[in-house]
Amino acid sequence: MTSVFSAHVTSPSHSPGIRWAIRAPIIVAAVFLSVLVRAVTGEESPFEIGRALQDGTTFALGVFIESLPFVILGILLSVVVQVWLPPRFLMRLLPRGGVMRRVVLSMLGILLPVCECGNVPLARGLVARGLSPADSMTFLLAAPILNPITILATFQVFGWDGGILIARVLAGFVIANLVGSIFSLRQRQDLLLTKKFAASCSRSHSVDSRSRTTQSFVMFAKETSAVMPALLIGSLIAGFIQVAVERKVLLALGADPILSVFTLMILAVVISMCSNADAFFILSLGSLFSPGAVIAFLVLGPMVDIKMIALMRTTYTTKTVAQLVAIVVLCVAVLGLWVNYAS
Repeated sequence: MTSVFSAHVTSPSHSPGIRWAIRAPIIVAAVFLSVLVRAVTGEESPFEIGRALQDGTTFALGVFIESLPFVILGILLSVVVQVWLPPRFLMRLLPRGGVMRRVVLSMLGILLPVCECGNVPLARGLVARGLSPADSMTFLLAAPILNPITILATFQVFGWDGGILIARVLAGFVIANLVGSIFSLRQRQDLLLTKKFAASCSRSHSVDSRSRTTQSFVMFAKETSAVMPALLIGSLIAGFIQVAVERKVLLALGADPILSVFTLMILAVVISMCSNADAFFILSLGSLFSPGAVIAFLVLGPMVDIKMIALMRTTYTTKTVAQLVAIVVLCVAVLGLWVNYAS
């Protein structure tokens, strides 16, 4: 059966949207480049920009530029996975079922280096090809953290210091398998899916007649339009926090072993930062917040941020998504608090 995701990709494209998706990153880059030139050359701006705004813009620019290569690489690899791999290639790699199937699925993030922006479509495609909804959740939650781009970015930011990288990878693996195991207990797996998506899995879909090269360009434009706004907004928020929130407030929140964890968990959900770049974002706040809070941020964000919840709702029922989010949030909170009190 052709995957739902394949059907979505291969449907007729909306030219205006694709053109905007291509132009948007160029416009964003041009704006940041203009700000950078002014900062380097010392040219005066025609606008009266305060010192705080200048500092915030400079910081946001640094976050954006430092994380951009990892995001672009993630998009390119996403295109390769979604357009060029044979449809049955992944299914042939999996054990037939049970715990080992979910363990292998959680490790597929190493072979499928796609951030959460592309993992929901991939999970939908796997379900359409016969994967159970519970098993798809395991892949969906683990892949954004266990993909090599995220691991490399986290290592570049934190190295081996504090065990943050190891804690992130292990927590992502364990929580994803725990969620998959819990939902696998449901006998009627189809009830975990929305009626619309469940019905679409039983229908055949037309095959795209366009060349793979054309599909690749279309996919790159769509992935870029989905990822770049999140990256830009996250960078701006990072800059805003640095200049808008007094340092003593951040120090007070960060020093509290309980408040620090819940503060960064809320931040992770709200800013919806791409997992390929969130380590660069949190680096600016890492010295102000407790280790448990930083780990909670790095684990929770890729799993259940606002963007991810909205995407999951296209596949799973509202009740299923609410239960999934509750389990993940509880696990991450326990992890963060345990790290703070154990260290």
